[in-house]
Formats: sequence, C-alpha cells, structure tokens
Amino acid sequence: MAPQRPSGLTVDKAGLGLKFLGTSVLAGLLVAGMALPAVGALGLTAKDTAESFDNIPDDFKTPPLSQASYIYDAKGGVIAKVFDRDRTVLTKDQMAPIMRQAQVDIEDNRFFEHGAIDLKGILRAASKNAESGSAAQGASTLTQQYVKNVNVEKAGDDQDAFLEATKKSMGRKIQELKYAIKLEEDLSKDQILTNYLNITFYGHQAYGVEAAAGRYFSKSAKDLTIPEAAMLAGLVQNPTAYDPVLHPQNALNRRNTVINKLLEYKHITPQQAKDALAAPLGIKYKEPLNGCITALAGMGFFCDYVRHVVKLDPVFGKTQADRQKLWTQGGLKIYTTIDPDKQAAAYKAVTTKVNPTDDVSAAMTMVKPGTGEILAMAQTRPYGLDDKQHQTVVNLNVDAAMGGGNGFSPGSTFKPILAAAALESGIPITQQYPSEFKIPYPTMTTCEGSWKSDGTTVENENSSEVGPFGMKEAMARSVNTYFVELGQEVGLCPMKQMINKLGIKTLASGKTLPQVPSSILGSVEVSPMRMAAVYAAFAARGLYCDPIAISSVVGADGKKMAVPQANCTQAMSGSTADGVNTLLKTVTEKGTAANIKINDGREFAGKTGTTDNRYAAWFNGYTPDLATAVWLGGPGGNVSMRNITIGGEYFGSVYGSDGPGPIWQMAMNDAVAGTPKSTFQLVSIPDPGTPPGGATSPADPGTPAPPPGDGTGTTGLINGGFTLPPGVIGGGANGGTGGKPGKPGHH
Repeated sequence: MAPQRPSGLTVDKAGLGLKFLGTSVLAGLLVAGMALPAVGALGLTAKDTAESFDNIPDDFKTPPLSQASYIYDAKGGVIAKVFDRDRTVLTKDQMAPIMRQAQVDIEDNRFFEHGAIDLKGILRAASKNAESGSAAQGASTLTQQYVKNVNVEKAGDDQDAFLEATKKSMGRKIQELKYAIKLEEDLSKDQILTNYLNITFYGHQAYGVEAAAGRYFSKSAKDLTIPEAAMLAGLVQNPTAYDPVLHPQNALNRRNTVINKLLEYKHITPQQAKDALAAPLGIKYKEPLNGCITALAGMGFFCDYVRHVVKLDPVFGKTQADRQKLWTQGGLKIYTTIDPDKQAAAYKAVTTKVNPTDDVSAAMTMVKPGTGEILAMAQTRPYGLDDKQHQTVVNLNVDAAMGGGNGFSPGSTFKPILAAAALESGIPITQQYPSEFKIPYPTMTTCEGSWKSDGTTVENENSSEVGPFGMKEAMARSVNTYFVELGQEVGLCPMKQMINKLGIKTLASGKTLPQVPSSILGSVEVSPMRMAAVYAAFAARGLYCDPIAISSVVGADGKKMAVPQANCTQAMSGSTADGVNTLLKTVTEKGTAANIKINDGREFAGKTGTTDNRYAAWFNGYTPDLATAVWLGGPGGNVSMRNITIGGEYFGSVYGSDGPGPIWQMAMNDAVAGTPKSTFQLVSIPDPGTPPGGATSPADPGTPAPPPGDGTGTTGLINGGFTLPPGVIGGGANGGTGGKPGKPGHH
C-alpha cells in the first residue's frame, strides 16, 4: 500500500502553511526566542538562518550511502559480499508499500500532512512534557530524523564526528531543523521516505530496509508481510531493546504496537490487524556474513587479493584516501578472472596432498598465458583468524604489499630465466661448459660493475653430475655448476633485466633485487603468483602480462569503472621462448620431473626446484594454455622438509618432483580435462654425444638423490650446494642476501 494521507482526517491548514512558510516561521521563532531561547547565545540571526537554506550540502539530498559490494567469479557466481555497513539501496518500487506505511505510522504519522516542522507535534510534546515535568516526549519529524541519520552516516568510523552528529545540543538541533526545511523544498515526501528507509539502522549490522529484511526474515524488502513490516518499523526507535533475537517478547510487543497504529490510521483492515497480531514473530535470522572469510572453495585469499588491488592500484583513485573511500562506500560489483572450475581443482589438490595441521603448507596460482588472468589461487590453510583452526590471513601466493608474506626462494625454477637471458643474448642452446661437480663462484659482471669472487663454492646435487654438459641436459638434470658458468658468460645484468621484464621488479618483501651469483640458482625470495606469471610468458612465446584479478567493475552509480590492465609486453623473442619451452619439455619428459604426468597426454613443460635445507620445494609447469606454480614449505620459510610427514605421507627428503609435483599433477589433470589440446613450437637441439663421466642422460627420476652430506663442507649437499665461509649468512626464505652469494636451489 502506497503512503497516503490518512483517510478520515481533515487537512490542517496550519500544518500545510508550515510546508511553505517553514523558513519564515523558524526564523521568527529563533529571533523571538519563543521556541529556542538559547539561540541568542549561539550568535545566530534571522538573516544567518535564511541564507543558510541555500547552502545545504548536496549529499543530504542524495547521500552517498555506504553499501555492500559483491565480488564475482568469471562465471558470475558470488565469491563474497563485503561491507563496512551491510546495505543495499532500493528505489521506492522495490519496497513493500506496507513497509513504507508502517514506518510512517509509528515514527511520524502526520508525515504527509505537515512540513519539515510539525507544529502540532511540538505543541503536543511541550504540553505533555510540561505536565510530566520532564522532556520525555520529542517532536522530531521523520525528515529531521533523516537529517540526523545522514550526519551519522557521514561520520562513518570517525568517533569524534559521530559524537558531534549525535550529541544533544541546541546548535545541532537548529542545523537539523534548517536542513529539514530545505529538504522539504527540494525533495518530495516519497523521496525523503525512500532515503530514510535506505539509511536507517535496524540492528545486527543491517542498514536500510533491504538488509534488515534479509537479516531477520531471509527475504527481500519487497516481499514483507504486515507483521514482518511492523516488526522492522518498530525496531528503529531502539534496535537493542527491541532486538527480536535477544529480546523476542519486547520485539513482539513493539510489533503489535505498530500493527495497532496501522489499524488506527486505517491503513489495514480489522481482519488484517487480527491476523497480524496472531502471527508469530517468524524470525528466520541470517548471520551478517561479511568479507572474504565467507568465500567458498578456498577463495578467501583471492578475495583478499582483490581487496588489496582496489585499495592500492591508482586506477581506483589517485590517493590512498580516495581508494579507501571507494572501498568503504561500497556498492561495487567486482567481476574477477577466477575460474570456479580451476579454482576447485587447485583447492582440492592443495588440501588433499597437505593437511592444515601439517608443519608445512602448499600454495598454488594458475595464470592464463597471453592474458595475465589469474584463474585460480589456493593454499592449504583456511582463510581466517582462528589459530586453533590453523587459519591464516597471510596469502602465501602473493607479495607482502598485497597481503602476502616475504616470499620463498624459488630454487632451480629460476634457472630458465637465465636460460632465456642467455638465448636472447645470442648464446646457442648447444653451449657446453665443463660443469665439474664443485667450483668456486667466479667473478661476474653486474649492471654497476662486477661481483668479485671470494672463494665461496657451489656444487651439484649428486657427485655423478660431472660435465661437460650442454644446456638441454643441464636443464633436465638441473646442474648447478653449469648455470653458474653460463651466468658468468651472460653476466648478472642481463639476468636481472630479464627478471624485470618477466614482472619481478623487487623481492616479495618489496626490497631491492640483489645482483649476486646465487640469484641464478634461485636464492631470491619471490611469490608463487610471480612465478606463475613468469612461466605463463614462456607458454605465450615470450609475451609477459602482469597478473590481473579484475575483469570489470560496476560502481554504485551503475557505471563501469576503469580497471587495472595486464600491460602485456614482449619480454623475449618468440624463438627464445621456443628454446626455453624445448628445454623445459625435456625436464618433464626425461629429467627431474619425468614422473609427473597429465592423463590425456597433452604437451606440458616445467621445472622442479628445492632450496637450502629443503625449506621450500617447487614445481612450476605449464601447457600452452595454462601456467601453474606450486610451492611447498613452512609458511615462515624455516621448516626443513627432511624426515617429515606431509598429508599423511612420510618423506625422507622432499624434492620438487615428489612434493609439489603430485599437487600440480592432481590440479592440472582436473583443470585441463575436456579442454582443447595445444602444442608448443619447439626447436631442434642436436645431440652433443656422450660427455665424459658417463652423463649421457638424466638420472632416473624415480631414484632418490643421495642424502645430504655431513656438514663438513667436503661431501654431499652443504648449505644448499655451496660452502659458506664463516660468518656469512645466505638468503633463506625470509632473509636478505646482501652482497654475498646467498643460498642456491636444487632439483
């Protein structure tokens, strides 16, 4: 039922007169001091009051109400509803007429009869208060209450502003009166009522009638019945005292009062009133689920990443304050790149192979080559703040600035970047080096000069790894000394430039990338998302694209907004990428990752990697259409994965092929099932023949590597493949590398 003048009542000429003469009446009252005797002390005059009516802020007419925002996956499914205040702004037609009428009848039944000030109400309240000797009865109109609510809304989380908006002072009351009079000149009664119903607080984080209907009755405001509308209308006066969840009898009594008011003013029939009074409260309460913690399929971390993008990317506002205001104001519809099927595959894999209670975690990001679209982002431990439930809000897939940690050393998965720099600089893919088992780090050129050798040594994983090797076999076997020798010829500067071209401009912590020889072997700390984007560039024949999470955003005004772009650039020539793909395809066919398979036999390539003391293990693999990086290790980067049980399986020493490899395999098999098969453009690499030392082919990937050495620096694996001089600390998972070589990675 639409709001209307109560039937059976005559028009009050004095009330209508105030509609048009509100300014002069109020000014007269102020000057005479009849109604507001303290005005003289405030220094206000009739002239001040009249002029101020022309200066009412626009946001009182159409206030930018904070609303809930929605984040959607690539298929339109809701990932999460996020809000500072749970509100959905409605139009008049989207509200049940009975809800509008109930709110008027209980709050200001003469709303459609009087102007901004209800003179009858003032006189009635004054009389009642005089009789009782107190100020128990007020006379604020619904328009005045609306003005107060706008002030509260504008205060937001600013406690001082909130106290100012709600304090009982003469100055505040005068301002509310002035704004109410001006609003009644500029807006219709229906517009004011609609705004009021959208701004009002109904308890339990529900702002506006739509959120309230959903909170208490699990329905939309357009579908409210008489008793439901009456209960909500009654809540406004005191959402705590009339809370239907905590105080159901109070809520029922208050609801019945509203129903009787509807009957008194003839907006419902006696039979409707009888039925409504007999109805139970009928509460179907829904908790105010809010934020990324409500996301399903492990998408809480991706949701949190989206939040960071909106708050940090300049496309959403020039200043941090602008972007924060956009997020807080809400009302956004954020459509993302996440593929729900691939997300489900990733989440299933990381949670199946690693338990949340394990000492280690797994993290995985999937990126679409040639577009930069993030298709999946998952990790083992659930998103949340409950330590007892092994929850975390640290997104292990991303850099620290985006809600992540300080990253992890990628180990040998960094070697393909050096290979790309080498091929791009003209070094042939057949290039051979002696690649002895153990060598000192040689002096290497940097962008600023050179890194001087200090005798620190690097060695291979197995004593049988003795060259000479060509690039193909060195990559398949992940021979450390080969890549150090290759790095000496290429130089650290071209290596750093290639790293930068592939999107890694800093460490995951935000610190500067060091130019040290161990960076060749992956001593620097990066995030899985960055590595997925690197390997996506190989898959896209050298086209690097910044990872993007957001495809489009519709603002609260219904207009599309600008969003971050992938900024795709050619990081290397197509022929260079073809060479890298050929090398990494050999890794998965005959090298350290030969035990990893995709069930439908499609082509894929990739690289394994581990780090010092097995603090991290990686497998970064890709098809021409999908790149996936998987990291496994301690969240703090300090859990040695030796003699450890992960996901119920015991590991003597974790390798890239047997730790993260099976996680990648499970996820990719589900992710690519039923999708078209694509092939790489490969290059032909002549067989260099049998090198000395019998290293004609990679070691059997099913045969475990020899155990680490005894720590004496003479045999086995010492400090990740090299011997540190006394007092030198390497890079590690969370530390810096300084000017020293750091800690390289392995197979």
